[in-house]
Amino acid sequence: MYHAFEVTMRLKLILAAIAGMLLAPQVAAQVPAPDPENVLLLDLSTGGRVAIQLRPDVAPRHVERVKTLVRQNFYNGLTFHRVIEGFMAQTGDPKGTGEGGSTLPDLAAEFSALPHVRGAVSMARTDSPNSANSQFFIMLAPRMGLDGKYSVFGRVISGMDYVDLIERGEPPANPSRILRASIAADNIPPPPPVAAPATPSALPAVGGVIGSGASALPQGTPPR
Repeated sequence: MYHAFEVTMRLKLILAAIAGMLLAPQVAAQVPAPDPENVLLLDLSTGGRVAIQLRPDVAPRHVERVKTLVRQNFYNGLTFHRVIEGFMAQTGDPKGTGEGGSTLPDLAAEFSALPHVRGAVSMARTDSPNSANSQFFIMLAPRMGLDGKYSVFGRVISGMDYVDLIERGEPPANPSRILRASIAADNIPPPPPVAAPATPSALPAVGGVIGSGASALPQGTPPR
Protein backbone atom coordinates (compact mmCIF):
# COMPACT_ATOMS: atom_id res chain seq x y z
CA MET A 1 0.00 0.00 0.00
CA TYR A 2 2.79 2.42 0.91
CA HIS A 3 4.66 1.56 -2.28
CA ALA A 4 1.61 2.27 -4.44
CA PHE A 5 1.09 5.61 -2.68
CA GLU A 6 4.72 6.57 -3.26
CA VAL A 7 4.48 5.69 -6.97
CA THR A 8 1.30 7.74 -7.28
CA MET A 9 2.94 10.77 -5.71
CA ARG A 10 5.93 10.49 -7.98
CA LEU A 11 3.69 10.30 -11.02
CA LYS A 12 1.84 13.42 -9.86
CA LEU A 13 5.12 15.28 -9.45
CA ILE A 14 6.27 14.21 -12.91
CA LEU A 15 2.96 15.28 -14.46
CA ALA A 16 3.14 18.62 -12.65
CA ALA A 17 6.67 19.21 -13.95
CA ILE A 18 5.59 18.39 -17.51
CA ALA A 19 2.62 20.73 -17.21
CA GLY A 20 4.90 23.49 -15.97
CA MET A 21 7.23 23.06 -18.94
CA LEU A 22 4.31 23.19 -21.36
CA LEU A 23 2.81 26.29 -19.73
CA ALA A 24 6.07 28.22 -19.35
CA PRO A 25 6.18 29.50 -22.98
CA GLN A 26 2.54 30.61 -22.68
CA VAL A 27 3.26 32.53 -19.48
CA ALA A 28 6.32 34.16 -21.07
CA ALA A 29 4.24 35.13 -24.09
CA GLN A 30 1.81 36.93 -21.80
CA VAL A 31 4.52 39.35 -20.59
CA PRO A 32 4.00 42.45 -22.74
CA ALA A 33 6.93 43.87 -24.65
CA PRO A 34 7.92 47.45 -23.78
CA ASP A 35 5.93 50.11 -25.62
CA PRO A 36 8.31 51.43 -28.33
CA GLU A 37 6.98 54.92 -27.67
CA ASN A 38 8.41 54.67 -24.17
CA VAL A 39 11.81 53.16 -24.92
CA LEU A 40 14.76 55.57 -25.07
CA LEU A 41 17.69 54.44 -27.19
CA LEU A 42 21.18 55.84 -26.61
CA ASP A 43 23.87 55.05 -29.17
CA LEU A 44 27.08 55.54 -27.22
CA SER A 45 30.65 56.16 -28.30
CA THR A 46 31.56 53.17 -26.12
CA GLY A 47 30.45 50.91 -28.96
CA GLY A 48 26.75 50.09 -28.80
CA ARG A 49 23.13 50.89 -28.14
CA VAL A 50 21.54 51.21 -24.72
CA ALA A 51 17.77 50.73 -24.35
CA ILE A 52 15.98 52.42 -21.47
CA GLN A 53 12.38 51.65 -20.58
CA LEU A 54 10.71 54.93 -19.66
CA ARG A 55 8.14 55.15 -16.87
CA PRO A 56 5.46 57.72 -17.70
CA ASP A 57 3.27 56.05 -15.10
CA VAL A 58 5.46 57.43 -12.29
CA ALA A 59 7.23 60.43 -13.87
CA PRO A 60 5.09 61.64 -16.79
CA ARG A 61 6.53 65.17 -16.98
CA HIS A 62 10.13 63.97 -16.89
CA VAL A 63 9.48 61.30 -19.52
CA GLU A 64 7.77 63.84 -21.76
CA ARG A 65 10.66 66.29 -21.33
CA VAL A 66 13.28 63.71 -22.28
CA LYS A 67 11.26 62.54 -25.29
CA THR A 68 10.78 66.15 -26.43
CA LEU A 69 14.50 66.88 -26.21
CA VAL A 70 15.39 63.60 -27.92
CA ARG A 71 13.16 64.47 -30.88
CA GLN A 72 14.81 67.89 -31.04
CA ASN A 73 18.19 66.11 -31.33
CA PHE A 74 19.24 67.88 -28.13
CA TYR A 75 21.23 64.96 -26.71
CA ASN A 76 23.13 64.06 -29.87
CA GLY A 77 26.85 64.54 -29.29
CA LEU A 78 26.62 65.43 -25.60
CA THR A 79 29.24 64.03 -23.23
CA PHE A 80 29.02 62.14 -19.96
CA HIS A 81 30.62 64.99 -18.04
CA ARG A 82 30.52 63.48 -14.53
CA VAL A 83 31.12 59.76 -14.06
CA ILE A 84 31.96 58.31 -10.66
CA GLU A 85 33.11 54.71 -10.29
CA GLY A 86 30.67 52.66 -8.22
CA PHE A 87 28.06 55.41 -8.41
CA MET A 88 26.65 56.93 -11.60
CA ALA A 89 27.26 58.44 -15.07
CA GLN A 90 25.75 61.87 -15.72
CA THR A 91 24.99 63.53 -19.07
CA GLY A 92 22.58 65.93 -20.75
CA ASP A 93 24.51 69.20 -20.38
CA PRO A 94 25.28 71.04 -23.65
CA LYS A 95 28.04 72.99 -21.84
CA GLY A 96 29.71 69.80 -20.59
CA THR A 97 30.35 71.42 -17.21
CA GLY A 98 27.30 70.37 -15.19
CA GLU A 99 25.93 73.92 -15.26
CA GLY A 100 23.95 73.83 -18.51
CA GLY A 101 20.51 72.75 -19.63
CA SER A 102 17.85 73.25 -22.28
CA THR A 103 15.86 76.41 -22.98
CA LEU A 104 12.74 74.73 -21.61
CA PRO A 105 11.56 75.56 -18.07
CA ASP A 106 12.66 73.49 -15.11
CA LEU A 107 10.45 70.63 -13.96
CA ALA A 108 8.59 70.04 -10.73
CA ALA A 109 9.87 67.00 -8.86
CA GLU A 110 8.22 63.62 -9.43
CA PHE A 111 9.74 61.61 -6.61
CA SER A 112 8.45 58.04 -6.36
CA ALA A 113 9.08 54.66 -4.78
CA LEU A 114 11.26 53.53 -7.70
CA PRO A 115 14.70 52.73 -6.23
CA HIS A 116 18.08 53.92 -7.44
CA VAL A 117 19.32 50.43 -8.28
CA ARG A 118 21.94 49.60 -10.90
CA GLY A 119 20.62 50.67 -14.30
CA ALA A 120 18.06 53.12 -12.92
CA VAL A 121 17.87 56.40 -14.86
CA SER A 122 17.11 59.50 -12.85
CA MET A 123 17.00 63.26 -13.41
CA ALA A 124 19.82 65.45 -12.08
CA ARG A 125 19.06 68.72 -10.32
CA THR A 126 20.55 71.42 -8.13
CA ASP A 127 19.79 71.80 -4.42
CA SER A 128 16.25 72.82 -5.39
CA PRO A 129 13.93 69.80 -5.76
CA ASN A 130 12.16 71.49 -8.69
CA SER A 131 15.22 72.27 -10.81
CA ALA A 132 15.52 69.24 -13.12
CA ASN A 133 15.79 70.28 -16.76
CA SER A 134 17.76 68.14 -19.22
CA GLN A 135 20.54 66.40 -17.30
CA PHE A 136 20.12 62.81 -16.17
CA PHE A 137 22.25 60.05 -14.73
CA ILE A 138 22.45 56.27 -15.04
CA MET A 139 23.23 54.32 -11.89
CA LEU A 140 26.33 52.13 -12.10
CA ALA A 141 25.60 50.61 -8.69
CA PRO A 142 22.75 50.83 -6.15
CA ARG A 143 22.59 53.99 -4.05
CA MET A 144 19.36 53.86 -2.03
CA GLY A 145 20.20 57.10 -0.26
CA LEU A 146 18.99 58.91 -3.39
CA ASP A 147 15.52 57.35 -3.21
CA GLY A 148 12.77 59.91 -2.83
CA LYS A 149 15.21 62.76 -3.55
CA TYR A 150 15.61 62.44 -7.32
CA SER A 151 13.03 61.64 -10.00
CA VAL A 152 13.61 58.17 -11.46
CA PHE A 153 12.03 58.04 -14.92
CA GLY A 154 13.36 54.80 -16.40
CA ARG A 155 15.71 51.85 -16.23
CA VAL A 156 18.20 50.24 -18.61
CA ILE A 157 16.75 47.05 -20.13
CA SER A 158 19.64 46.26 -22.50
CA GLY A 159 23.14 47.48 -23.27
CA MET A 160 24.28 48.06 -19.68
CA ASP A 161 27.70 46.74 -20.71
CA TYR A 162 28.12 49.84 -22.89
CA VAL A 163 27.22 52.03 -19.91
CA ASP A 164 29.90 50.28 -17.85
CA LEU A 165 32.50 51.33 -20.46
CA ILE A 166 31.78 55.05 -20.06
CA GLU A 167 34.97 56.98 -19.21
CA ARG A 168 35.25 57.91 -15.53
CA GLY A 169 36.13 61.35 -14.23
CA GLU A 170 34.81 64.74 -13.07
CA PRO A 171 35.19 65.65 -15.89
CA PRO A 172 36.72 62.69 -17.74
CA ALA A 173 39.92 63.35 -19.68
CA ASN A 174 38.40 61.75 -22.77
CA PRO A 175 34.63 61.81 -22.15
CA SER A 176 32.31 59.27 -23.69
CA ARG A 177 29.43 60.64 -25.75
CA ILE A 178 25.87 60.05 -26.79
CA LEU A 179 26.31 59.73 -30.55
CA ARG A 180 22.56 59.67 -31.07
CA ALA A 181 19.47 59.50 -28.89
CA SER A 182 16.15 58.32 -30.27
CA ILE A 183 12.80 56.85 -29.33
CA ALA A 184 12.31 53.23 -30.42
CA ALA A 185 8.96 54.02 -32.06
CA ASP A 186 10.76 56.32 -34.53
CA ASN A 187 12.80 53.38 -35.91
CA ILE A 188 16.06 55.31 -36.26
CA PRO A 189 18.92 52.88 -37.01
CA PRO A 190 22.15 53.04 -35.00
CA PRO A 191 25.01 55.04 -36.51
CA PRO A 192 27.81 53.20 -38.31
CA PRO A 193 30.55 51.88 -36.02
CA VAL A 194 33.41 54.24 -35.26
CA ALA A 195 36.73 53.07 -36.71
CA ALA A 196 39.37 52.21 -34.12
CA PRO A 197 42.66 54.18 -34.06
CA ALA A 198 45.35 52.75 -36.33
CA THR A 199 47.89 52.37 -33.53
CA PRO A 200 47.77 52.34 -29.72
CA SER A 201 49.86 55.53 -29.71
CA ALA A 202 46.92 57.37 -31.28
CA LEU A 203 44.79 56.75 -28.21
CA PRO A 204 44.15 59.82 -26.02
CA ALA A 205 45.13 59.84 -22.38
CA VAL A 206 42.72 58.09 -20.04
CA GLY A 207 41.42 60.05 -17.06
CA GLY A 208 41.75 58.78 -13.53
CA VAL A 209 38.98 57.03 -11.66
CA ILE A 210 37.33 59.23 -9.06
CA GLY A 211 36.41 57.13 -6.05
CA SER A 212 36.54 59.65 -3.23
CA GLY A 213 33.66 61.68 -4.64
CA ALA A 214 31.26 58.74 -4.78
CA SER A 215 29.27 60.08 -1.86
CA ALA A 216 28.42 63.32 -3.67
CA LEU A 217 24.84 63.61 -4.90
CA PRO A 218 24.18 64.04 -8.63
CA GLN A 219 23.31 67.67 -9.23
CA GLY A 220 23.20 70.08 -12.12
CA THR A 221 26.20 71.87 -10.60
CA PRO A 222 28.64 69.33 -9.12
CA PRO A 223 29.84 70.24 -5.60
CA ARG A 224 33.46 71.29 -5.36
